Amino acid sequence: MSVEVILGDITTLKTDAIVNAANRSLLGGGGVDGAIHRAAGDKLDKACKKLGGCNIGDAKLTKGYNLPAKYVIHTVGPVWQGGGSNEESQLKQCYLSSLGLAVLSGIKTLAFPAISCGIYRFPPERAVLIAVSTVMGFLKRNTDIEKVYFVLIDEHLYNLYKDTVEDYEKNK
Repeated sequence: MSVEVILGDITTLKTDAIVNAANRSLLGGGGVDGAIHRAAGDKLDKACKKLGGCNIGDAKLTKGYNLPAKYVIHTVGPVWQGGGSNEESQLKQCYLSSLGLAVLSGIKTLAFPAISCGIYRFPPERAVLIAVSTVMGFLKRNTDIEKVYFVLIDEHLYNLYKDTVEDYEKNK
């Protein structure tokens, strides 16, 4: 099991799956969601329409179509509302649902974006701690997934993830 933090474009990664920080409709939007839909092509839109949306914290699987990744795991993160609306546990559930679906689907390599850190306004420091502790904790208990990438397009988020992963590994 290993975790790597990358500064780059998640749509270019050749992994078994990438995770899409989707909206509830799964029909594409802005940020990472829009970039994944554009890169994957029209077939992804058609596949997502058949899924009938997705609830916050859940995850659904489609093929990757024109992406280098074989699959896309779509998960819907919470919109930050100040912290009193269960946002932290909902974000944790996004990671757990995505990882669980990956295991069920035989996915060995998986890439995550910074779920809910864009237009959903989740405070990055909190989101990164949740992401890293949830993923690393899951990987300790489950050896089916061989490699997880955190892929960030923003240098500030990249540095937060990199430092948090390093701290987590030091304090095992």
